[in-house]
Amino acid sequence: MSDPIITSDLIALDADLGGEKADVIEALAQRLAGAGRATSAVALRDAALTRESQSATGLPGGIAIPHCRSGAVKKPSLAFARLGRKVDFGAPDGPADLVFLIAAPDGAAAEHMKLLSALARALVRPEFLDALRSAATPDEIVELVGEVIEPAQAPVPAADTPANAVSEPAAPQADSAPESTTPRTIVAITACPTGIAHTYMAADSLVAAGKRAGITVRVETQGSSGSTPLSAAEIDLADAVIFATDVGVKGRERFAGKPVIESGVKRAINEPDAMVAEALEAANDPGARVVSGAAKAETGSAAPDSGSLGWGTRLRQILLTGVSYMIPFVAAGGLLIALGFLLGGYEIAGTAKTIVLDNSLTDLPAGGLATYLGAVLFQIGSLAFSFLVPALAGYIAYAIADRPGLAPGFTAGAVAVFVGAGFLGGLVGGLIAGFAALWIAKLGVPQWARGLMPVVVIPLFASLIVGVIMFVLLGKPLAAITSGLTHWLNSLSGTSAILLGIILGLMMCFDLGGPVNKAAYSFAVAGLNVNDTASLKIMAAVMAAGMVPPLAMALATTLRPKLFTTAERENGKAAWLLGASFISEGAIPFAAADPLRVIPSMMAGGAVTGALVMAFGTTLSAPHGGIFVFFAVGGIAGFLIALAAGTVIGAVCVTAAKQLRKTPVTTETPAALAAA
Repeated sequence: MSDPIITSDLIALDADLGGEKADVIEALAQRLAGAGRATSAVALRDAALTRESQSATGLPGGIAIPHCRSGAVKKPSLAFARLGRKVDFGAPDGPADLVFLIAAPDGAAAEHMKLLSALARALVRPEFLDALRSAATPDEIVELVGEVIEPAQAPVPAADTPANAVSEPAAPQADSAPESTTPRTIVAITACPTGIAHTYMAADSLVAAGKRAGITVRVETQGSSGSTPLSAAEIDLADAVIFATDVGVKGRERFAGKPVIESGVKRAINEPDAMVAEALEAANDPGARVVSGAAKAETGSAAPDSGSLGWGTRLRQILLTGVSYMIPFVAAGGLLIALGFLLGGYEIAGTAKTIVLDNSLTDLPAGGLATYLGAVLFQIGSLAFSFLVPALAGYIAYAIADRPGLAPGFTAGAVAVFVGAGFLGGLVGGLIAGFAALWIAKLGVPQWARGLMPVVVIPLFASLIVGVIMFVLLGKPLAAITSGLTHWLNSLSGTSAILLGIILGLMMCFDLGGPVNKAAYSFAVAGLNVNDTASLKIMAAVMAAGMVPPLAMALATTLRPKLFTTAERENGKAAWLLGASFISEGAIPFAAADPLRVIPSMMAGGAVTGALVMAFGTTLSAPHGGIFVFFAVGGIAGFLIALAAGTVIGAVCVTAAKQLRKTPVTTETPAALAAA
């Protein structure tokens, strides 16, 4: 083909690229950058490691497929290494010796994505893997890869190609069942975060498992190279459905009433036969879990089956959905409020509404233009911030019951604000609203009424249910708990306040933007009130501690560069700005490559910073911005001292931990030097 996605200079055979997956990814990224296919090896490596932090890319059979989309990639490309020393990529059966780095641009065209997807599918075929292991030259690897992706270039794939067996309905096998019996059929959805590799490998694994079981499996791949949606007739004829996804299912309501088996996408690759068997069992079980017409997760029995998501995992996903949709309101509203303070002073909080309503650009208040603009910014920010609890509750309900849950969820959040139940009321109200909407959606109604269900019936009655429950039963108790918590925080001093700072610091540095980090951050922003000193101290502790991990890693790479790889040293330079901006995720590439040394060290630094902020009585009236909202910090000297102390502690701890490791760091590999 005119623009091949792999060439011989992108291949390393029987190479020793280091003992860790970060080393292998770095070496392959440098090959791609050296060949002019990426503008930055560091950016490409970081994108691949970020994808690794979401879920491991190691697969059974000694394979690893690190992959990513990145603006640093110029065109869809592959780099391949057959390793002389195997490296652990998280596969269940051990380390990998065959590694493909799949790199796609942010806006890759569909035809290019199909080529990468075709390669991913080939990796589930034993004969292809054997050929990769026995190839003597890089040119043989190029030829092998070309053979598996050439069918993907054809406008109409042959009827018996693996790609068509997944993306198009597979005809029922003549011998799949006796002639007097209707052949069993399963439909499936596969999807992963990037939609490049796992999506299509899972699809082919399920199709192959169906053939072994003597049934037809039709798969809709919701990936980057597009898909052929399952038709309504195919879904109607299916006995059961499998959702093997790491992201939401598009068009889930199409499968309403079907028995369902649900898992992450990797289980479909590792255990396809088990998933097919479970789907067949569910099809024969009248009490099996089924898909509701308006829900993302629903149950027909009290406990999920072994193939579905556990309730703990599902609840975490529901709550994180609400928090993720809430944060933009927090960031926008909080920063606008902080800018209002900068222009109009802190007294603007009590006069902003009056100034905005009674004045204009041609009729300025006593403080002049700065005061007027400060009032406008403060009022806009306050209005945006007022959506915090309703948005939290609304999108928690949305995560449970899809769009019909939005109105009841926002209503529950508004009621929580009205009765003074705050953030806690939003959490509880959102859950009640979502499950109420889900329950109503599962009620049997006549055909003529089905169109009214998601638009009128579900929002109306779910809002009524959650509103009555919140007003009559839960509102006052939740408000009392919230009020008691507020009074307790206000009363904290000395050792108690320092202990709270330590706990918040540990949480902020534990998973660097994950659920625990988000829980601490949500706790801080939900209670943020410029008239409540305790809430301002908590906000200061949370932000300062969250800035520690990137700054500590930046300092460590500066002081002891020989302990880090080339890419990590480059990462450290960027981490200075990320940390200063309160972007904890700037430390993720370091944590993904060496979690046992990095994460505990960062937690130590975060705990020190949180404790010192509380001890100094530092306050912060802006929920985001890092050092760029210094004007909103009360006691800037204490804030900077606490931040510096935590950064130094974190850097010292991670440096000491890395010095104790037995294997040396591979700073430059022969392949990397050749590429450079």
